[in-house]
Amino acid sequence: MSGCCESGCELNALHARQRTTLKMVLSINAVMFFVVVAAALYAGSVALMSDSLDNLGDALTYALSIYAVSRGQRVKASVAMFKGMLILAGALVVTAQIIYKLMYPSVPIFETMGAFSLLGLAANGICLYLLWRHREEDINMSSVWECSRNDIASNLAVFIAAIGVWITDSGWPDLFVAICLVLLLLRSAIRIITAAHRELRAAA
Repeated sequence: MSGCCESGCELNALHARQRTTLKMVLSINAVMFFVVVAAALYAGSVALMSDSLDNLGDALTYALSIYAVSRGQRVKASVAMFKGMLILAGALVVTAQIIYKLMYPSVPIFETMGAFSLLGLAANGICLYLLWRHREEDINMSSVWECSRNDIASNLAVFIAAIGVWITDSGWPDLFVAICLVLLLLRSAIRIITAAHRELRAAA
């Protein structure tokens, strides 16, 4: 019985804590997706739209992470690989929106951009705080941490874009930040996919 408490019981407790945290951040990101995507469509902002897609990707990521919590290392690595592919898909969607905006330029509503980027920053700050203690526990949680850290950078970038749109009265700051966010998403996707591939090879 003592052996269980020292190994199996501690592991079960760890998995329970991970699931609780993931369920909380999943709920936050799911709500924020619907809120921010509506704001992005209203404002006509590519940067804010990329932020909303990031929330959707994170919600899906957290749902997959809950599934992977108590699974073996190979399953966790496979889930992490899928997360990386989701991030990559998000980058491609934003890229398509950037191309559309270059063909049909418009000036987004900077007030909406600024307000909802700050709302997203507050929500993602809570997620980052909740995930902090789990960031080095395994590849499943470290990839979740990577996603959450990207969210903070995205929110700050969108807020800066809003200021740029206000100062210049043009859509170029919005597009510039959207391009930067695409590069950030690509970098994160490559890191997660590379780490997952390494874990899968080790498991094999």
